[in-house]
Amino acid sequence: MKRILVTGASGLLGLNFCYFFHKKYDVFGVVNTTKLSGLPFKTIRCNLLTNSAADLLDEAKPDVILHCAAMANIDQCEKNPNEAEAINTIYPGLLAAQAAKREIKFLHISTDAVFDGENCGENGYREDDPTNPISRYAETKLKGEEFVLESNPDALVARVNFYGWSTGGNRSLVEFFYNNLSAGNPVNGFSDVYFSTLYVHYLADILDELIGLDASGIYHVFSSDYQSKYNFGVSIAEKFGFDPTLVHPVSWKDGGLAAKRSPNLIMNTEKLQKILGHNLPNQQDSLEYFYKDCQAGLRERIQGFVK
Repeated sequence: MKRILVTGASGLLGLNFCYFFHKKYDVFGVVNTTKLSGLPFKTIRCNLLTNSAADLLDEAKPDVILHCAAMANIDQCEKNPNEAEAINTIYPGLLAAQAAKREIKFLHISTDAVFDGENCGENGYREDDPTNPISRYAETKLKGEEFVLESNPDALVARVNFYGWSTGGNRSLVEFFYNNLSAGNPVNGFSDVYFSTLYVHYLADILDELIGLDASGIYHVFSSDYQSKYNFGVSIAEKFGFDPTLVHPVSWKDGGLAAKRSPNLIMNTEKLQKILGHNLPNQQDSLEYFYKDCQAGLRERIQGFVK
């Protein structure tokens, strides 16, 4: 059984991946301040910014590293640029370099926000299209990609956009819609922001496939199609039996956000589909999988890990 080290194991992707694959891998999840209990996998408590990457790998001795840890709050990155650079740019490169030194497979999680959303073309952004980050978050994540691949040319960089259940119930767009709509609260949805988001269980499955294929380089790991964030909210309401008229279409320009958003992040996944050798899930597939997991109690299990 391969040992996998997952950083950011209390975050949405990290925790879900560890939970979904704790029987396939010998999982070591890196957590910092969040207190978790009842986990079906091992954890290492570590502040990545004050503990060396070398010491972490010497302790865990993994065969694979899935680096999910990041400062992902876009507006917080604008307010704390130095911290964002340390977490999103510098540390990933240092960890990737130590992985290369030890011949450990390294998978780094990046973002669709490296593009400006202005010139995606008819078929969406491809991996080799010119990037143009328009926020401090996006800038630090793009530099992180570059530092990782410079430090470790065999690394895999997965650009992603995903949703699912988190420990606090407030880390993804689907939770925002679900929490408010289930309570009968009206919400706004951006009608001029398009994305190719993917349910985290599908994302975890695909990342597992890429690990098995020993893939390297940059891959777009997204849904095969796209929708607006407004339509996403409406689809959540309809699927769960909430009132879809509670979702109001608005422009992101009227959202009072600290950082500018990329409006059109339609992503091309042909490269990913080719290496996997099968079709990718679409937006409806993701929603169905999310609903199925919800009905099976995944939300309660994930949130039950918090002490």
